[in-house]
Amino acid sequence: MTVQTATASLAQLPVTLGDIEAAAATLAGLVKCTNFDRSRTLSEITGASVWLKFENLQFTATFKERGALNRLAALSADQRQRGVIAASAGNHAQGVAYHAARLSIPATIYVPVGTPTVKIENTRRHGATVIEGGATLEEAAALATAHGRNEGLTFIHPYDDPLIIAGQGTIALEMLAAVADLEVLIVPIGGGGLISGIAVAAKTLKPDIEVIGVQAALYPSMYNLIKQQSLPMRGDTLAEGIAVKAPGRITSEIVRELVDDIVLVTEQDVEQALSLLLTIEKSVTEGAGAAGLAAVLADSKRFKGRKLGLVLSGGNIDTRLLSGVLTRQLAREGRLSQLRFDIVDRPGQLGEVVAVLSRCGANIVEVSHQRIFTDLPAKAVHLEIVVETRDRAHLDATIAALRAADLKVVAGGH
Repeated sequence: MTVQTATASLAQLPVTLGDIEAAAATLAGLVKCTNFDRSRTLSEITGASVWLKFENLQFTATFKERGALNRLAALSADQRQRGVIAASAGNHAQGVAYHAARLSIPATIYVPVGTPTVKIENTRRHGATVIEGGATLEEAAALATAHGRNEGLTFIHPYDDPLIIAGQGTIALEMLAAVADLEVLIVPIGGGGLISGIAVAAKTLKPDIEVIGVQAALYPSMYNLIKQQSLPMRGDTLAEGIAVKAPGRITSEIVRELVDDIVLVTEQDVEQALSLLLTIEKSVTEGAGAAGLAAVLADSKRFKGRKLGLVLSGGNIDTRLLSGVLTRQLAREGRLSQLRFDIVDRPGQLGEVVAVLSRCGANIVEVSHQRIFTDLPAKAVHLEIVVETRDRAHLDATIAALRAADLKVVAGGH
């Protein structure tokens, strides 16, 4: 395709660079131009030059407020007075609620049952009426549409709206203005609003740039559509912000035209990426926000030596869930382990185990000493100890020392 043909093709899409530049003017001074920084450590780990766009540091901790404000700003006076309604897994809800309150526009938000509490409470804090309904985002959207029709409210779509897409596309303007020689943009995909806006801006300004979308393997909706696959969509994903079963009509058209590839990441990939972003960058992201890094970690050979721009799209994660993810990652690294023993029920046996652990420098986190609820003989005890070690090698040495002391121990993977 020649440059002239590519330009003509871009001009025929539902959203253009001009729309995105107009959105940037609307958002100026009202939405944060977030930092876009190179991560030295993540670059060393992956072998690529990794640049991070910290959209998780927006006021609402999500990029969604860009599109929300751009759409709300276009409402007529009558529409503003009547109010707006939206459906969201949480982040779009917060963006709409926050900027609707700023503009004195009444807002009602439907969220699927099971939406993280932190997202619901933040939305209510911004003054919106929040209604939980529907098992999925699609069901919540159907309820919101019907409610809005009955009440005369304007529906603010989370992704399939040219003004929403244009607002999200302002992220690419900022990324390329800061680092003009980026080679690849890696962007999470749910309904497709974020990657559509970014792809339009990036491909217009720099036609040779590669744009890659990332979806959770549990919800490969856009992947299925573009690659003509029929992978199942099921289960609870850590990346609930991109767990969308039905991509948008407008976004699908743009993705098909401009996005170079879509990759899938596992739950373990996402957990590892989320943990690394917190421990290395000291930055809290939700599962969807970590999807880009998850894709790089899962296929580092593909990106080695290239300059990458990753969008950390959101940071709204439940603290209990975050704690669980970090603890699971410690277990994978061999830094937190559960050791199981079957020992004789007589004085001093527990002391022997503790003495070996002490000599090895393993820290005891938790002890469970079970005599009753076990199938062991009456003179035996089931002992479980959670220990903290420096790394996998330290754990292996500790287990070896326990076995050398004639203590029968079982640990995950040993």
